[in-house]
Amino acid sequence: MTWTSRILPDGYECESFGPSAPARRCFLKLLSTAATVPLLAQPTAKRPNFVVIVTDDQGIGDVGCYGHAEVRTPHLDRLAASGVRFNQWYSNAPVCSASRAAILTGKYPVRTGVQGALRSEPTFDVPGLRQGEQTLPGLLRQAGYRTAAIGKWHLGSAPQSRPLAQGFQEFFGWYSGWLDAYSHRYYQLGAPPGKIFHDLWRNEAEVFEEPAYMTELLGREAQAFLARQRNQQPFLLYLTFGAPHYSMMAPQRYLDRFPATMHRDRRTHLAMVAAVDDVVGSLLGQLKSQGLDENTVVFFQADNGATREERASSDGRPNTGGSNGRYRGYKLGLFDGGMHVPAILRAPGIAGGQVSERPMMSMDLLPTFLAMAGAPAAPAAVDGQNLLPVLRGEGSPHEALFWNHNQQRAIRAGDWKLILNPPNFPGEPVDAKVWLSNLEADPSEKTNLAATEPARVRELTERIRAWERDTGLSRE
Repeated sequence: MTWTSRILPDGYECESFGPSAPARRCFLKLLSTAATVPLLAQPTAKRPNFVVIVTDDQGIGDVGCYGHAEVRTPHLDRLAASGVRFNQWYSNAPVCSASRAAILTGKYPVRTGVQGALRSEPTFDVPGLRQGEQTLPGLLRQAGYRTAAIGKWHLGSAPQSRPLAQGFQEFFGWYSGWLDAYSHRYYQLGAPPGKIFHDLWRNEAEVFEEPAYMTELLGREAQAFLARQRNQQPFLLYLTFGAPHYSMMAPQRYLDRFPATMHRDRRTHLAMVAAVDDVVGSLLGQLKSQGLDENTVVFFQADNGATREERASSDGRPNTGGSNGRYRGYKLGLFDGGMHVPAILRAPGIAGGQVSERPMMSMDLLPTFLAMAGAPAAPAAVDGQNLLPVLRGEGSPHEALFWNHNQQRAIRAGDWKLILNPPNFPGEPVDAKVWLSNLEADPSEKTNLAATEPARVRELTERIRAWERDTGLSRE
């Protein structure tokens, strides 16, 4: 078988300031086997909790249990050993905002209005998720769950798009695409002062606190949330790290886990991943100590693959720290390296140590978690599929998977994958406008079979065009 108003917890003080009236400024006091599987398909008297962990720009080659010995992720590796490691898990997009929109809505990003990376602006009026969108936190909240988002949002800073308007009851985090890991300011190199701004919030109140490394700060916030859930209602914790996305910063204690001879980019990247892994370990330990681990679904995935963006480096060259393993390409592209990501699931009733080789997608989480919670079925507009039958070995959730990014389009149907307008990356030029691969024989997408398989190219191209018509996606 394969398979975060004004709710302020103790320890916080407020005065004034914020992005909307009435404004408040808050100062954070830092908190220094197969027979069991059908249980997943049937609601139980005690509904499971959900912890969803999302990292940023972490490739499949940046997790130890995927066969990369230089990576130090013992807690993620332990999570995989106690559940399911997915070898064929796809993000819905090769970029952060769109991929996160799919996680929360269960839809292809084009249907949410969030197709790429939303702009980061200090005006806090960037539209993202639409008013009235049915989201995983909103649907679980209707079913009696407590919902919290901690970390990077990047799904809109306009009032209707913020976490508290999209189903979450608590929020601690930021709206922009990335932050300085210590000052908690968003910036772009060479940007005028008006484009450099502080961006850290608790609900609608801006948070200023003593300097703290963001990954560790998010960990303390997540632990505080879990502590408040002891003997309370079931919950959804959506924990979204900024790491290992740039800014590329890590405390020395994490850098020291890796050889000084390692390339600077790789060493910093892996140190940031190690910091995330430590937080995962602390949360797993807390779930156990609170007696919640046996009734909590823990899911981990990266939002997209590792990047080669020049702005990820301080000297303007492509950053080479992240690894997508054997998969070709990077973030922003539709070769598999852009969205074939690490993913792990631990859930009540799932035997540990399993590996799934079936293609699945981030948008499948919403209907699957609703089924696990015994909540009403997912809305009809959802594109994702309930994975519970698939986790029992019954078929596959999708006949085909689709992606779009700018002018790029891609489809995977079975082992065949077609890319229209494939991307170019430094050192990997692509002259062809059509790229066809058989992923079973060529998972690295090195050989273009378009010329030898014209009928298959025509068939898959028409399926892409039909998907474009169905979703209202223009060809750009």
